[in-house]
Amino acid sequence: MTNSYGKLNTDRGQNKMSNFEEKTIKSTNIFDGKIISLQVDDVELPDGKHAKREIVKHPGAVAVLALTEKKEILFVEQYRKPLEKLLLEIPAGRIEEGEEPKVTAVRELEEETGYTTNQLTYISSFYTSPGFANEIIHIYMADTLKNLEIPVEGDEDEFIEIHKLSLDQAIKYVHEGKIQDAKTNYAILYLQLLQQRK
Repeated sequence: MTNSYGKLNTDRGQNKMSNFEEKTIKSTNIFDGKIISLQVDDVELPDGKHAKREIVKHPGAVAVLALTEKKEILFVEQYRKPLEKLLLEIPAGRIEEGEEPKVTAVRELEEETGYTTNQLTYISSFYTSPGFANEIIHIYMADTLKNLEIPVEGDEDEFIEIHKLSLDQAIKYVHEGKIQDAKTNYAILYLQLLQQRK
């Protein structure tokens, strides 16, 4: 069966990776930056034809669903240059080389909010844009926060403002389009489902 999107395998009984795997013929590095790198791969498709794949390589990131004693969610508001606008997000950041995701989560929480925690609960991990990037985000929850006695300095080129919202306010912001970040929407949905089960 085919359509305008290409060939589809309708045999659900043979859903093996070998049916769809693209073999890399050549990989060309285009750019190496501080956060990402870009490569272009020449691949052989399952039907024998050739194509090019533009791939963004990213070391991975973490995000923290942080809850205060009043069960308010901590958000950071910051300007996102690719979108040319401010976004309201849960604290997050890139994993440094050799760093465990949990360590990154605590570090980013401290740098961005002035809070810390000694108890993180793993929620889930997901790929942000698998069509062109390998970035994976690990999401944790922290509901036992304490203020840092000595603030930790964050990135010198990062300017953020802290916000605290109840779950109901956060859900309202999602419906109103005031929260448009995927990882943040994911975390809010998780917390909403968690509260419904109690």
